[in-house]
Amino acid sequence: MSDTPPDRLSVNPQSPHFGGDLLNRGIGIRFKGKQRHDVEEYSISEGWIRVAAGKSRDRFGQPMTIKLSGEVEAWFEDSVQKDEEA
Repeated sequence: MSDTPPDRLSVNPQSPHFGGDLLNRGIGIRFKGKQRHDVEEYSISEGWIRVAAGKSRDRFGQPMTIKLSGEVEAWFEDSVQKDEEA
């Protein structure tokens, strides 16, 4: 298994970019130099993330999201934990 996360990933199971097995490994996201824990979807090559817009929901019950542009960095959380244990 690769230690490089995919270029684009989503937590929404209805998205074509959903990665269930990858999400189980834990993904860390740094956006504009700050670590974020509320990212719904990201794209490294296009330089954006989607985050929930408060408690707002669409008519299907999914959270409303805002697209923020900037530098995106992603990594797997489990590989960091293995390095710390060694």
